Amino acid sequence: MPLHRDDLLTIGDLSRRTGLSVSAIRFYEEKGLVEALRTSGNQRRFVRSDIRRLSFILIAQKLGLALSDIEEKLAQLPQGRTPNARDWSKISAAIRSELNAKITMLENMRDKLDGCIGCGCLSLKKCQLYNKQDKAAAEGSGPRHVLP
Repeated sequence: MPLHRDDLLTIGDLSRRTGLSVSAIRFYEEKGLVEALRTSGNQRRFVRSDIRRLSFILIAQKLGLALSDIEEKLAQLPQGRTPNARDWSKISAAIRSELNAKITMLENMRDKLDGCIGCGCLSLKKCQLYNKQDKAAAEGSGPRHVLP
């Protein structure tokens, strides 16, 4: 189905709708996360579904996903049409397991941080009980009891 002129947005319109700066939209375009069509005057035009793609990028970044992860997820979405519920559900399921792992790690860090740095070692008196003779060092470097 051919696109009608009313279905296309200027980069300024897209910026206003998403809250992203024009330069940010150009950056995401450079990365291939959105694709602009060009007018005969070489002006950028975007399809309305790019509002959702860019909104997803903003949400995913707030959730701590790396840009490479976001690129991977967006590659699963259709280009040029509004993603449907099935499209988003597939992406949501993939992200959910990553988020659950991060939540578990954050809860673990929160719960242990006040009492122990998890042997990075602050030589707290508790370490005499939990990490006598620095046995955690055999598991590797860094805060072994807090970070996975």
